[in-house]
Amino acid sequence: MRKKIFVVLLVAIDAALMNLGFLLAFYIRFDGVLSGKMATQYLPVYLDNAVNLTLIKLGLFYLFGMYKNLWKYASIEEVFQIATTVFVANAGVVTYMMMTQQMLPRSIYILIFLLDILLIGGVRLSYRLTRNMGKNLKEHGFAGIIKNKGQKRIMIVGAGQAGAMVIKELRRHEGLHSKPVAIIDDDDSKLGSKIHGVPVLGDRYHIKKIAEKKKVDEIIIALPSAYKKETREIIEEANKTKCKLKIVPGIYELLDGQVSIKELRDVEIEDLLGRDPVVVDLEEISSYLANKVVLVTGGGGSIGSEICRQIANFQPSKLVLVDIYENNAYDIQNELRRNYPDLKLEVLIASVRDKKRLEEIFIVHQPQVVFHAAAHKHVPLMEASPQEAIKNNVFGTKNVAECAHDYGVEKFVLISTDKAVNPTNIMGATKRVAEMIIQSMDRISKTEFVAVRFGNVLGSNGSVIPLFRRQIAEGGPVTVTDAEMTRYFMTIPEAVQLVIQAGAMAQGGEIFVLDMGEPVKIMDLARNLIRLSGFEPEVDIPIEIVGLRPGEKLYEELLMDEEGLSATKHHKIFVGKPVFTDLKLLHRELDILLDLLWGGPEAIKEYMVKMVPTYKRTS
Repeated sequence: MRKKIFVVLLVAIDAALMNLGFLLAFYIRFDGVLSGKMATQYLPVYLDNAVNLTLIKLGLFYLFGMYKNLWKYASIEEVFQIATTVFVANAGVVTYMMMTQQMLPRSIYILIFLLDILLIGGVRLSYRLTRNMGKNLKEHGFAGIIKNKGQKRIMIVGAGQAGAMVIKELRRHEGLHSKPVAIIDDDDSKLGSKIHGVPVLGDRYHIKKIAEKKKVDEIIIALPSAYKKETREIIEEANKTKCKLKIVPGIYELLDGQVSIKELRDVEIEDLLGRDPVVVDLEEISSYLANKVVLVTGGGGSIGSEICRQIANFQPSKLVLVDIYENNAYDIQNELRRNYPDLKLEVLIASVRDKKRLEEIFIVHQPQVVFHAAAHKHVPLMEASPQEAIKNNVFGTKNVAECAHDYGVEKFVLISTDKAVNPTNIMGATKRVAEMIIQSMDRISKTEFVAVRFGNVLGSNGSVIPLFRRQIAEGGPVTVTDAEMTRYFMTIPEAVQLVIQAGAMAQGGEIFVLDMGEPVKIMDLARNLIRLSGFEPEVDIPIEIVGLRPGEKLYEELLMDEEGLSATKHHKIFVGKPVFTDLKLLHRELDILLDLLWGGPEAIKEYMVKMVPTYKRTS
């Protein structure tokens, strides 16, 4: 009701201003003498047609949406709309006058066009101005009219279209209490220019200096089409300030290419990896997953659940999710059913250690593709309980692989780890044995057995990032094992995309190695995460060096010397040649290992050194 009253009032004001414009045009054209011969010749023509001319203009104003805009947000786009609509409306007036063979001086029409823009546009822009002044007066008193208080001062990085749209959006949403005060851009030609009144003051290397000078509270990185490496470098510069960081998502994340405030997000640790989005061959992937029964072991875990999410996009005939932990399985089941209502989904509670249970599943569901993600992965825990690592990672893999062979699975993809390379811990050694199992089975089976090896994934259960976040939330200290420790990192979706792509490329027996980018210092990761949480490392949150845990390495490797490395058609996936093919020998060794499970941890670790010659015990 309130909106209708406002529209009626606006129509009445426009009608009055249109007629005022006519009268002013006559006054200007005839030098203020409306009683002269020329004026008395033309003025009655206007007066006789005033109602019709007003209705023509109002009708065209309505058709062009002049009464639909929220004029409290009026800006340059609305000014352009006013000018266009006024031009069309006055063209309508001229057309009407010509059709009725009534004449007015041409200068009158030109003056009316200019006066309409001035009067009608001025009313609308004045509405926004007086509304803002009234709001500031209410919130801050008379000082609020002169200077907005209590506002966050914003620096925009990026003087392109995205940066301009961010400035506009900040001004639209007055409730954010944000004021853009500076723009940063590496293009020297833009230095000194202004976007919506906000000056471009320097390049990325001036961020800290300008942030201090302008008393900036928050930095928004508005470079959605920038390469991830460039974004990372800018974030590193911005991290030298104490400002909160936000970022406009990459252009591939913005469906319509437009920027709005609701799409701004906090800078996350993933942005500091400097890795560009993975591009996969959707057609190739679809050819081996579409209309197939796909089984995922460990489907409730960090990697397994993401595999299920991504496979669901390729329309499998059925997705079978197997996990021993019912809570995780329940969560991903609900998520998949909510997001993929047409997906045929089976969620089964089972252990990969239970061969008979696995056989039941394979007989009933007849999977054609298997992703084996079930595994124990926590290095220190497995050092203390090597029996459990072997039961799950070695014999669990053997059970699933044998079922895949016995029941005619087409492809079997093992999720492996960089810790399998020259392992220094029992977890890594068991994953190397798992690789040996699938490489040797590939020699005797029609099933294509492959492994995909990669490093740490950000945010996975039990990984360093969630641990650091908890420690920061508790006020510290953040514990780092060694100041020089490095790890390869990848996001979970990126790793899984490449795993699925590797499965499409598999011919059998390969160990695919994912390009993990540059290794990251864990100390740098801790400092960056503290800064991104709004604190200063070693000032607000202490960092404590606690020493290497049992079985840990300072540096991880992705390939053994004897494996070699070959490129594939995907620039982020490499392949190592098979180095173990003797299934009979492996079976004999596994039988001995099975007997040793009932002995102590020491005997197990000693025998694992024999099975995996590259295993160098540290505990």
